[in-house]
Amino acid sequence: MRIDPRKAAIVGCGFVGASIAFRFLQQGLFSRLVLLDANRAKAEGEAMDLSDGLPYGAAMEITAGSYDDVADCSLIVITAGANQKPGETRLDLIGRNIAILRSILDEITARDFQGILLIVSNPVDVLTYAAWKMSGYPRERVIGSGTVLDTGRLKQLLGEELGVDSRNIHAFIVGEHGDSELAVWSEANVSGLDLEDFCRIRGQALRPGDLDRIYREVRDSAYEIISRKGVTCYGIAMAVGRIAACIVKDEHAVLPVSAVLEGQYGLEGLALSIPSLVGRGGLEEILEIPLNPEENRALFVSAQQMQEAIAALDLRPCRSRAGTV
Repeated sequence: MRIDPRKAAIVGCGFVGASIAFRFLQQGLFSRLVLLDANRAKAEGEAMDLSDGLPYGAAMEITAGSYDDVADCSLIVITAGANQKPGETRLDLIGRNIAILRSILDEITARDFQGILLIVSNPVDVLTYAAWKMSGYPRERVIGSGTVLDTGRLKQLLGEELGVDSRNIHAFIVGEHGDSELAVWSEANVSGLDLEDFCRIRGQALRPGDLDRIYREVRDSAYEIISRKGVTCYGIAMAVGRIAACIVKDEHAVLPVSAVLEGQYGLEGLALSIPSLVGRGGLEEILEIPLNPEENRALFVSAQQMQEAIAALDLRPCRSRAGTV
């Protein structure tokens, strides 16, 4: 099956999937977008609603479809799954969302899909590893949205603290997209100036307590949003749009996507959100950025939690692979 580089699909038309579809419409990255949902009428309604905006957006075709329509897609975004409820962690969603993911992958792997899977459903690091393991696809073709959203939150909050455009902030959240994530403060900078030098030049004071407060606000942001409106959707839609742009435009950009590790940072048998090169082929290279001893320890703690979660899962191959493995 030949890949159509301008065709994508979104599986799951809840708040997150619909917001991503709207972002794709704004970006004009694709000429064809297929929406799938367990509730076919929901997918049809979203496609109709989005199509009403086409005269004021990019030229594209937006339709509700079935799994038979995704084989030639260059990108399939999976958002289907149970939503995080107030008081729940992302890891609380594992049992419900693994079963949903397996049912989706059974359908996708039964077609001759040669594109990239982008996992957005939570817990995204665990589900990215599960998708890779169950699908049998090369690891460069199975990535997760990772901590791209968290990193955006960090840049925004740090920019507000320093009084500088957040687009000039260069910093990463890595590890789990969840409670054990960590901020790599040792490598954070403002347009090449490390934080200490930037603050000295500006006559500002950024104390360790300030950094810890910003980190906690980033880590807990989803809880705060969910407690107020019940779901997060716009920020993740922007993050997924950024990842999709890197793939379609072959940007070779550095983003902290969720990727299956094969010895990087001394870790394997899991996926973590780590700065990586992303281009047309998906994951191009995982970057082993310098970490100080404290950050290294925090990364290993985060990895251990992911490995414990993965160890409890049934990750047998999808139905279409059962006779070949």
